[in-house]
Amino acid sequence: MLLVLGALVYLYVSAGLHMLSTLQQSHRASAKVSLMERQHRALIRQHNALSSQSMLEQEARQLGMMRPGEQPYEISHLPGN
Repeated sequence: MLLVLGALVYLYVSAGLHMLSTLQQSHRASAKVSLMERQHRALIRQHNALSSQSMLEQEARQLGMMRPGEQPYEISHLPGN
């Protein structure tokens, strides 16, 4: 009888430990998901900012691009500051 009782206690304790381990793993996974969601929102905001028309035009001008029909001007011989 004691052997059966001992086996039952062992099974309950091992099941409880397994549930505790699973709960801890779930909390770690939830924290990781929250972090990834924050990173995703930041990346979406960055994508929207970089995709705006004004940002695209600014980047294109830095690369030396112009709109069709624009006349380029080059200013030279400026006095030094």
